Amino acid sequence: MTESVHLIEALDARVERRSERREFFKTALGAAAMTAAGATALSFSTSASAQTITDADVLNFALNLEYLEAQFYSYAAYGTGLDNSLLSGTSTQGAVRGGRQVNFSDPIVRQYAREIAQDEIAHVKFLRTALGSAAVAQPVIDVSVSPTSAFSLAAQAAGLVPAGTAFDPYASDEAFLLGAFIFEDVGVTAYKGAAPLLTSKAYLEAAAGLLAVEAYHAAIVRTTLYGKGIATPSLRQSADAISNARDSLDGTTDLDQGISPISQTPINLSTTQAAVTASNIVPLDANGVAFSRSASQVLNIVYLNKGAASAGGFYPNGMNGNIKTSIAAS
Repeated sequence: MTESVHLIEALDARVERRSERREFFKTALGAAAMTAAGATALSFSTSASAQTITDADVLNFALNLEYLEAQFYSYAAYGTGLDNSLLSGTSTQGAVRGGRQVNFSDPIVRQYAREIAQDEIAHVKFLRTALGSAAVAQPVIDVSVSPTSAFSLAAQAAGLVPAGTAFDPYASDEAFLLGAFIFEDVGVTAYKGAAPLLTSKAYLEAAAGLLAVEAYHAAIVRTTLYGKGIATPSLRQSADAISNARDSLDGTTDLDQGISPISQTPINLSTTQAAVTASNIVPLDANGVAFSRSASQVLNIVYLNKGAASAGGFYPNGMNGNIKTSIAAS
């Protein structure tokens, strides 16, 4: 069986119930990203030296992110983490700190959590299958609740809770949604930023399919927060604050947007129209294109450190694999 056939069959099994959506994103994003693929490897700057990064390194970087998402959503939805059979691999295997089931009051949010949890677990399985023996083990992951936990430090930086105060993403439906919002948009920008780094057409197609699903997840979280924010405006304000905090970690370029309504002038009419109020569910640039983040920018956010770092935040001991050290955001 060829590499391409193996990967495509695995991806089709993962998203059979979303095949039509996958085909759209696969075609649209795959064609665009292939124009930037180019050489067989790229130079990735670390604090130590420049190193050659392979397709497997990029997929392992994605796998590290999927471990985090899968563990958080699995605990929140079901009260248990990933099976031990999904945690082994190269590098040092780490444990999950914290995590517990959310006592959801809104059945819709509970169903969303269950769906996303299953999707993220499937992503872990798919990437581990695609990588085979090259798959990295799960690193130490922090989804705990304490004044110094990753969720709490992120919430403190955003002003959701005072300094030295714990933020509990498992305390309520709303807290869960805000916890998910802390890193959900990051996954979308990470996959888009990684697409031009992949040289294998099969891997690129797989990444396009995964990006599509992550974008759906981000839209679910943003839409739900936006809707609940009608009755509770502080939810929108909190999401905006999280967006600003993320953006402060990845450099001076604005690569993030909150969810509060925006004022915009219609662009599809022949005559000038007055500005109207619109939602901001989908964060896009002026061309209607999703934002991209480099691997280093993603690491700045998940490590909760805008300086050069190799560990911290949601990954107390750092990620596993060759892409694990950020440079100072600028």
